[in-house]
Amino acid sequence: MTDYYNFAAFLTKVFFGFFAIMNPIANGPTFVALTDGSSKAERKAVARKSVVVAFIIIALFCVGGKLLFDLFGFGFNAFQMAGGVIVFLVGMEMLHGRMSKMQSHGGPEDTIDADASVDIAVSPLAIPILAGPGTITTAMNFASGRDLLHTTATIAVFAVMCIITYVTFLSSEVISAKLGDSFMKVI
Repeated sequence: MTDYYNFAAFLTKVFFGFFAIMNPIANGPTFVALTDGSSKAERKAVARKSVVVAFIIIALFCVGGKLLFDLFGFGFNAFQMAGGVIVFLVGMEMLHGRMSKMQSHGGPEDTIDADASVDIAVSPLAIPILAGPGTITTAMNFASGRDLLHTTATIAVFAVMCIITYVTFLSSEVISAKLGDSFMKVI
């Protein structure tokens, strides 16, 4: 029974870790700004492609992170410390009401046309907005150095986050309008 509670605590920790770093609600207005002028079908395609690419990147880092450490001679503890510093810096900037440089991703002037929709799905939406340094660090911290069950669970939780992000992207115009500019800045 203790193992079940430990695993449930692990899943909860992974979910909220990814949620804090990815912040799908705050990324909604960015998605709206980047896809301004696109049709509903184009927005849907961009949202789908961005979460699929982000999922593939994070899954690869979850599975191959240990190999990458060994290849470059990094220790897992050093990477955890670096990841902790990144999360700390993002958190400190958020406490001061500023968007972190790792989370800032353009504004309304960065709108696209139909031909560029494929490009923005990969960059900047998938990389670095969804699968940026903070997300990669979080994924590797939870997956690397653990057994197959924990690695699979980390990937599964990230898949759930991608689904939440996809739904949030598709409904981001409505969410932004309902919450208003002031509340979106708070988020």
